[in-house]
Amino acid sequence: MLLSPPLAVLLLGLQSALCLGLGGQNLWLLKDKVLRSQEQRAQRYLLESWKAFPARSKGGWTEPREGFFPQPLDHFNRRNNATYKQRFWVNTELWEREQGPVFLYIGGEGALTPYSVLAGEHVDLARKYRALLVSLEHRYYGASINPDGLTDQKIQFLSSQQALADLATFHAFISQQYNLTRSNTWICFGGSYPGSLSAWFRLKFPHLVYAAVASSAPVRAQLDFTAYNKVVSQSLSNPIVGGSLKCRAAVAHVFSRLDQILKGGNTSGLEADFGSCRKLNGSDDYGEFVSNLADIIMGTVQYNQETPDNSIANLCQVMTNHSLGSAYQRLVLLNKNYMASMELKCVDNSHQNVLEKLRSTEVKPYGVGERQWYYQTCAEFGYCNIDPWHALSVLKNQSSSEVAVVINGTAHCANMNPPEDRDPPSLRQARQKIDDQIGIWLASAHQYPW
Repeated sequence: MLLSPPLAVLLLGLQSALCLGLGGQNLWLLKDKVLRSQEQRAQRYLLESWKAFPARSKGGWTEPREGFFPQPLDHFNRRNNATYKQRFWVNTELWEREQGPVFLYIGGEGALTPYSVLAGEHVDLARKYRALLVSLEHRYYGASINPDGLTDQKIQFLSSQQALADLATFHAFISQQYNLTRSNTWICFGGSYPGSLSAWFRLKFPHLVYAAVASSAPVRAQLDFTAYNKVVSQSLSNPIVGGSLKCRAAVAHVFSRLDQILKGGNTSGLEADFGSCRKLNGSDDYGEFVSNLADIIMGTVQYNQETPDNSIANLCQVMTNHSLGSAYQRLVLLNKNYMASMELKCVDNSHQNVLEKLRSTEVKPYGVGERQWYYQTCAEFGYCNIDPWHALSVLKNQSSSEVAVVINGTAHCANMNPPEDRDPPSLRQARQKIDDQIGIWLASAHQYPW
């Protein structure tokens, strides 16, 4: 008698602010910088540790296979025969073919790169458990989109439901390509929105994937979720990450001051002090201005220590240093530091420019897809406040196989990055818990074939 496999979804919630939402232009710029920094970190990690790979090439490691395969544009309408080419990567160098598992890395709201199967927590685990590594780029992001995909008519086929159906089709494609059997247990990995997809894929297709690791996954979507500021506030006052009550109070005070100035309508001082590219024109520009400044705070909390110049500790050192002047003057300095780090001559606070950017249907096969993600969040999830995702995740164990790991004092999806010497003990312990749980899942899969 075959026993049903346990519902194996590992849900990780991080106590620093976790956010992948919309935000102002500053947050998008910061997110792109973090992605570049993570790729550089992966490169360094590979250069330092390539000797651990069993198969070597002249460059230190074998380049993974990049491929494209045709996916139905609409999985739910048989009358629509249109397709698009979806990009994927495969790394077979660590795989024990007969019984080695398959580790699927799920892409999200941006382009994937070969490093999706070369570096990261899931790759380290694949080395230990001799897994086949595969990654799938999300439809409509990166190179996985038709030239007309961003038009108002065609973008309707961008949804998490279509993406989950893509994963099921990809499962069949890879299984056929590599002659996989039931002995090759599938475990999927994802962080943030892809973390939700990871959990949902396990729930919707339990016959295809045995277990899922869902890092910082907002699986409980909520319309007009407003708990963001509470989590940011808690992070700014958390001494574990360099915050303090004084820091939180200074930030709250200065944004209250900004509100008063904007209500008065005399914005020339703000435009000069905070490097606005042009005069603020009405309430829409006011909203962009405040959002861009708030992005500096929110982005620092979200990506704490993800780049060398970006941490809550550094932010709070500035905001609590009275020798720098008033809280307003400290925020001015914080903004100048941000502009310097991003190499910005001025900050674009034009709401009209934002709209024009979001209306553009030009397909760019790199970076984060702003138009796509804006459409997807508004059409499906209701993430209108840049929410810290752990508040929408699962933070307590649901069963012996549904394990929640809460990591204090770190950042968004930090457990998924390659390990570093500066990683806090809580992060190292969390990775070990994930490792242990995967070992339990794989042992269970072999003991009770699914």
